[in-house]
Amino acid sequence: MPLRAVIGTSFLSYSVLVGAKRVLNSGSQTCRWRLQGKRWYSFLPDDVKSLRSVVNPDISKIRNIGIMAHIDAGKTTTTERMLYYSGYTRALGDVDDGDTVTDFMVQERERGITIQSAAVTFDWRKHRINLIDTPGHVDFTLEVERALRVLDGAVAVFDASAGVEAQTLTVWRQAEKHHVPCICFLNKMDKPGASVHLSIESIKKKLKANPVLLQIPVGSGKSFTGLVDLITNQKLTWKGKTRSEDGRIYETRALSQSDDPELRQQAMDARAALIEQVADLDDEFAELLLRDYGEDFDAVPPAKLQEAVRRVTLSRKGVPVFCGSSLRNKGVQPLLDAITAYLPAPNERHHDQVRWYQDDLCALAFKVLHDKQRGPLVFVRIYSGTMKPQTAVHNINRNNTERMSRLLLPFADQHVEIPSLTAGNIALCVGLKKTVTGDTLVSSKASAAAAAQRAQKDNDGEGKKGGEQVSLILAGVEVPEPVFFCSIEPPTMAKLADLENALTCLQREDPSLKVRVDPDSGQTILCGMGELHIEILHDRIRREYGIETHLGPLQVAYRETIQQSVATTDTLDRTVGEKRHVVTVSLAVCPIMDFSSSLTSCEITYQEDLRDQLSHDIREAVENGVNSSYLQGPLLGHPVQGVSTMVQNVSMEPGTSLAMVSACVSRCMLKALRQAGGQVLEPVMSLEVIVGEEHLSSVLGDLAQRRGAIQDIQNRLDNKVLLATAPLAEMMGYSTSLRTLTSGNATFSLQLDCYQAMNPQHQNILLNKKAGLA
Repeated sequence: MPLRAVIGTSFLSYSVLVGAKRVLNSGSQTCRWRLQGKRWYSFLPDDVKSLRSVVNPDISKIRNIGIMAHIDAGKTTTTERMLYYSGYTRALGDVDDGDTVTDFMVQERERGITIQSAAVTFDWRKHRINLIDTPGHVDFTLEVERALRVLDGAVAVFDASAGVEAQTLTVWRQAEKHHVPCICFLNKMDKPGASVHLSIESIKKKLKANPVLLQIPVGSGKSFTGLVDLITNQKLTWKGKTRSEDGRIYETRALSQSDDPELRQQAMDARAALIEQVADLDDEFAELLLRDYGEDFDAVPPAKLQEAVRRVTLSRKGVPVFCGSSLRNKGVQPLLDAITAYLPAPNERHHDQVRWYQDDLCALAFKVLHDKQRGPLVFVRIYSGTMKPQTAVHNINRNNTERMSRLLLPFADQHVEIPSLTAGNIALCVGLKKTVTGDTLVSSKASAAAAAQRAQKDNDGEGKKGGEQVSLILAGVEVPEPVFFCSIEPPTMAKLADLENALTCLQREDPSLKVRVDPDSGQTILCGMGELHIEILHDRIRREYGIETHLGPLQVAYRETIQQSVATTDTLDRTVGEKRHVVTVSLAVCPIMDFSSSLTSCEITYQEDLRDQLSHDIREAVENGVNSSYLQGPLLGHPVQGVSTMVQNVSMEPGTSLAMVSACVSRCMLKALRQAGGQVLEPVMSLEVIVGEEHLSSVLGDLAQRRGAIQDIQNRLDNKVLLATAPLAEMMGYSTSLRTLTSGNATFSLQLDCYQAMNPQHQNILLNKKAGLA
């Protein structure tokens, strides 16, 4: 048997053990240990062998969930408590101590934030829970997006003293987009000012959701000691008020006459309100209530009420709300019970394309990591069939077949090798070198063809157009456009190949990172979602790949458009060798966007019957010329947005090459865009600042200098919540300025709101600056 007790460090010097991990092998079992303080703790499940034997539980017992929230709401702390109470870890991890399981990157532990989503698998009350801890910072919003794409349910964590915050709204919208059922956890009930009522009202008002309160707190602030479960009418009490109490043991008993009369009355009223609310949302429960119980709400069985709440949750008509304090180890076990009771199993989620594969393999790759020893590690969600190591899988998106060498079960930065994994699970594949985020994997080309036949048969049976093509590719993730960019250079030319390899690997891991080469200067340009995003990428290149790169100054990703409609004609007459190429193009451009709104894309149209008169090759050449001119605007060379181009005429002499047609169209477009009056569009950010009243005036003055527009000022306990919009260019280094203005007592969050036209004065200043005249 492997050693399970905590091992002291007296036999080894402490300096040797700091930050180390070691593996103890005993037969077929592997026990990993983590150093916390001066003692070692095992942090994989007790029996890896037994884990492998139940690696494919009944699909109805699987829960694929994500933890999502605003920055510092307590996502990672809640995850750590779940791992501890499930028996996955032997000690409580802490973000402040830098010893959490899911925040395992050096950058995460240094900053105390989550940067990339981490998957971990554990068991709770005969259920298998695949959990993904997601970031709260807007710079890493893609991590939340691709996690929610493959999850069946989500836990939204709220700071009970703040309610719905800026990034909470963003992640909630992402969950709604993917139709993910959610439950809410009001965390930090031990904080002064924590309020269930405030949080419920903010969920109703800001998220436009229907919160269904299933628990009420016993006490508040420092006197918070437990909960009342409104389903069962039981009181749950945790002993101890300090963080040293691990919260594993708590008392559960029915509310009685010996309890506080005010608490009993509050619980009675809350349960009655709960039953009425659920009856309004669920017709089956309403019929049961009217038929069997009438006004006698006390007689309603907890099991019937729980079933009704589950139906309401799965239909997304309501959102169950729970409360607790993860840091003080209170309320996490009931939250785990709620995950198994109310969130859906994989077979309860409807996926159209999956049914066409029947029992054949169908999986979606949703994340890629790079391991120095094993190469690319691909996270996949299995929707149907069984995945096994040492087998080939066909990538529909890339139309290629790859051999998977090993199959792993993810445990944050540690993994367990397994012989197979069935539908409903999340796995980690080794050996897939060309698969990227968003690719659909199937067992073979033949299975994809069979699925296509079934899909077409269903399509015809439903009366749709017979020629309508059915896609077998699972929907991937939408990658947002980057808003920051800067140049990156290796220390020497000898390191250029290493830097290119590092950037290629990082792009595979993070689709929101864009790398391009400037055609004029030849510099490599790094495009990201924010200052922190680029800072983290730079740090990873230095630490993980050993390259001391140099970053140029951060630049803002502007866009360009036009102010008026213009029609123009251009003729290209060139002789190449002995062949003469003559093309004449007439076209018109006009703006198609309202500058007060967000961006609209560009369009290409043809006048009257011109499209039918031109051959397919010529049309393609014309459209290539128009699209290439959209890539670089006439003012600053930034991409063009919100322009409609109408091709009025294309005439060419026989023998003229298609490349000359594209060149003529591109030149005519540049001429038209210059005549139409260029307009720079700048990214405008929505800003939320939480600041004390004593510093409010100085923060407002600073924002006025940054061209900020104040939208609202709200009260939150003793603080002010300042909602504003400001151009991204003016927000460079804002975190440092805000810290200086408020002596470090304010916090803020930024996210892209829209692109807006710059006023002429600021546009002239920008153009002069770019030209080196200012």
